[in-house]
Amino acid sequence: MTPAGPAARRAGARRAPLLLAAGVCLLAGLDAALVLLGLPAPVTGDRLPQVHGMLLVLGFAGTLVALERAVALGGRWPHLAPAALGGGGLLLLTPVDLVVPRLLLVAGATVLTVLYTRFWQRQPGPALIAQGAGAVSALGAALLWLGGLDVPRLLPWLVAFLVLTIAGERLELARVALLAPRAEPAFLACVGAVVTGVVTTLMWPAPGTLLLGAALLALVAWLVVHDVARRLLRSTGLPRFSAACLLAGYAWLGLAGALWLLGGPVAEGSRYDAVVHAVFLGFVMSMIMAHAPVILPAVLRRPLPYHPGLAVAAWLLHGSLILRVVVGDLREVRGAWQLGGALNIAAVLLFVLTAATSSVTATRRAAAVSTTTPPDPDAAPDPVPDPDAALAPVPADPRNDR
Repeated sequence: MTPAGPAARRAGARRAPLLLAAGVCLLAGLDAALVLLGLPAPVTGDRLPQVHGMLLVLGFAGTLVALERAVALGGRWPHLAPAALGGGGLLLLTPVDLVVPRLLLVAGATVLTVLYTRFWQRQPGPALIAQGAGAVSALGAALLWLGGLDVPRLLPWLVAFLVLTIAGERLELARVALLAPRAEPAFLACVGAVVTGVVTTLMWPAPGTLLLGAALLALVAWLVVHDVARRLLRSTGLPRFSAACLLAGYAWLGLAGALWLLGGPVAEGSRYDAVVHAVFLGFVMSMIMAHAPVILPAVLRRPLPYHPGLAVAAWLLHGSLILRVVVGDLREVRGAWQLGGALNIAAVLLFVLTAATSSVTATRRAAAVSTTTPPDPDAAPDPVPDPDAALAPVPADPRNDR
């Protein structure tokens, strides 16, 4: 691997504080999870468990999504989105009045929505419709929380934010296979049903939740049929790891949709815990694991090669989720719920530690090679691929898709 040049390293260094803010939100959210599980935690207090959900969804995942989009669009002002979301998440950890971080989260979601309008001006398409709808859902969730609505009531908005964002990204890659003419209209129909279900849950919770559950199941079916992950499952290394994470994530999202479809709205108890963690751990965290070796090098300009330890963390996550959700929540076995939850946290920490170690080792190795290998004056310099290009929207002509 050709090491990134000084300019690329400086760009990565400028983005590192934003990624660090997301990381702090993640660690604080995991600490709050221990408190909610009734287990010993490094930091305790009344406020941390109350902001647990928003801290992880908008503070952690929202900052990552906004940072990726800001890098793809280029320029300085797009970085206001991850800065506001990450800053709002960090302020949730302080004694400051909750109105302040809530306003920052609203501001971050607003700028993120504006980013998608700029992407639309470059190249409109179904994938951007889904991602833009996800950003609007994040803004809706932040506004509803600012207005005093509790997290269980606005949960569908948080789910739509990350599900639609990820689904739009998967559509971009699925187009590589030259989708059938009816595939994209079917995808948009699923997106429209998700959005309709989310909005309906505010006015008519029961029918809205049923519609949202059915829409999520339809979206999962579309992704399983059309995603390139099925073709990559028989490969090796990173492609197989990513494909396995993707398919496992779809299974958990399908379970959440089924629970909503069959059980209707729920705001507390074991079934609520099952829905929340099937989506945000089983689906979202699995998607983050699948994409991290590609996205993080593009953002930080540092390598993140695949390591078998990443797969160990992923399967620990899914195995512990089975223990927590299927046995602990759905069968109401408290011991399995607590043990599964503790292993969920261990899996996420193991993934972060393995990824960081692998990245630092690869960076040092690349730097050592570059300093010990004399340059060939007769050879043309190796071009350094621009990782930002990998994050940009795909061209309109599917023959030119990445």
